[in-house]
Amino acid sequence: MLFFISYYWAVTRLSRNKDFVIMTTLGVNIDHIANVRQARKTVEPDPVQFAFLAELGGADSITVHLREDRRHIQDRDVFLLKETIKTQLNLEMAATEEMLEIAKKLLPDYVTLVPEKREEVTTEGGLDVKSNIQYLKNFVENLKDSNIKVSAFIDPVGDQINYSREIGFDIIELHTGKYAQLTGYEQHKELQRIIESSYEASDLGLVVNAGHGLNYNNVKKIASINNMNELNIGHSIVARALAVGLEKSVREMKSLITLI
Repeated sequence: MLFFISYYWAVTRLSRNKDFVIMTTLGVNIDHIANVRQARKTVEPDPVQFAFLAELGGADSITVHLREDRRHIQDRDVFLLKETIKTQLNLEMAATEEMLEIAKKLLPDYVTLVPEKREEVTTEGGLDVKSNIQYLKNFVENLKDSNIKVSAFIDPVGDQINYSREIGFDIIELHTGKYAQLTGYEQHKELQRIIESSYEASDLGLVVNAGHGLNYNNVKKIASINNMNELNIGHSIVARALAVGLEKSVREMKSLITLI
């Protein structure tokens, strides 16, 4: 049943506009480069230099998460990236006053608001926009006053999508972590949920991105969603880069996303 609903939505969208085609782009998260540097609290490897290699490999944007505890990316990194990269800068951050002040100084191309816990290894689950409507409305308005586009990293759930639109987000990034962990029929069901969520968000005028846990084996089905704007991928690309180099690992991932 989910398949036929998704197929129907896909067909009706294409029938509304026969020229409607979105080429999925690739945002490369370079946090793990900074992780290696911070393990020794030294100056190498420099994530700013590796961002250049990612762009050579075809990255359409560079993503960094400036955490409150500064466990990997540092303030110096984000300001240098803003001055040196040739693509777009996506700043992931928690919705705090400290991060708001940094974002308004930095003026990245867009900000992605994410949940953040000090004890977590990586981001766990999406932002609960439904439970923080008024606070997030004010926060998003403040960012947009500085002409910064704002994205919400959320689970593929109808209520979260609807409230993201009400709050004023320009973009949503659908959390694909559950999809990445599942296999077989259960993964297929989660994929259908992501597809339906992407159509629902598009109908509300939201740009649709996705990310978390995507790798060289599971990315193509997400990239082939016909209204998917951008995929943000980090760990898998950096892990592959240990064997083949960052430029090549980005180029390989970009080919999987674009040759659908």
